[in-house]
Amino acid sequence: MQTNPLDGLHDIIAPSQVNWWPLAPAWWVIIALLFLVLCAAIYIFYKKHQFKKPKRYAIQLSQSEQNPQQLHIILKRLVIEYYDKRLAAQSTSKWCTTLNTLTGLNFTEQEILSLYNPSQKDTTLCEKFRQGIKQFKIKESVHV
Repeated sequence: MQTNPLDGLHDIIAPSQVNWWPLAPAWWVIIALLFLVLCAAIYIFYKKHQFKKPKRYAIQLSQSEQNPQQLHIILKRLVIEYYDKRLAAQSTSKWCTTLNTLTGLNFTEQEILSLYNPSQKDTTLCEKFRQGIKQFKIKESVHV
């Protein structure tokens, strides 16, 4: 009798499970890219946080200040910090225009000139300056 040729074969041996380590090169590239994106996001967040630091400090100072002259000085310091020293040294009419552009409020020359009269204490002007400090635009294009 003739033997079956399949009888001479051994049983099928199941392959061992593939290890996850070491990772394939494509995974290393993906990990490196994710790490770079994370580092870039942290760096950008840090730079934005540092860029806005003077404005946060000015808002904090304005909360405790009751003198409109001091609030006006804080606004001028913000303009010097974020834009240019020449903007803060403009004539009254140009300074009002600059303030109106950067704060979105409507300052008049009379309000600015009233700061130099020490007998007047205007609480509405104080509030207007506080609002101007809060709304101060730190990325506005202003031509000197």
